[in-house]
Amino acid sequence: MAQYKIGYFVGSLAAGSINRILAKALISVAPDDLEFTEIPIKDLPLYSYDYDADFPPAGRALKEAIEASDGILFVSPEYNRSIPGALKNAIDWGSRPWGTNSFARKPTGIIGTSPGSIGTAVMQSSMRSVLSFLDAPQLNAPEAYVKYDAGAFGDDGEVKDEATRKFLSHYMEEYGAFVERVLAANAPGHIGDAEPDEGKLSR
Repeated sequence: MAQYKIGYFVGSLAAGSINRILAKALISVAPDDLEFTEIPIKDLPLYSYDYDADFPPAGRALKEAIEASDGILFVSPEYNRSIPGALKNAIDWGSRPWGTNSFARKPTGIIGTSPGSIGTAVMQSSMRSVLSFLDAPQLNAPEAYVKYDAGAFGDDGEVKDEATRKFLSHYMEEYGAFVERVLAANAPGHIGDAEPDEGKLSR
């Protein structure tokens, strides 16, 4: 039975995104106690603090989905050595308005695939900086830069290559254990519990 609700972001808006295929593969090999729900980002307008007084429905839905999740998983390509614009925009929406950072204390994982061997490494480094500012604990190891091989994956998330399946299974087991540890540490009454910091954007 699922014990932890995991919201996941796919950083590409492309219909044929290989990172969406990777997300399906990750779900297929994940521990049974993790339940996954995609948090959509394609309908969000570009963030501006002009919206802070009255968020549009897409912005409110995004924040509600993050807050309803026990953990957050980012599955994303790398664009121009950084975070794809649509994903960064979604992160900005989730962190606002000031004082309502929805990512605070959410255990996060970052993974991505590309045709190159370490094609998402710089994106992941950029993402770690952003998530650190937003007080979102991160699974730091194992790191996962997946070289995409069309023969290793089925469109439905089937992992056809045994070595790839073993690696992705290990990553998801570690992520599930990390979520459990973070939530236990943040449980009410835990010694050392402190108020979360809130992310802030410059105007």
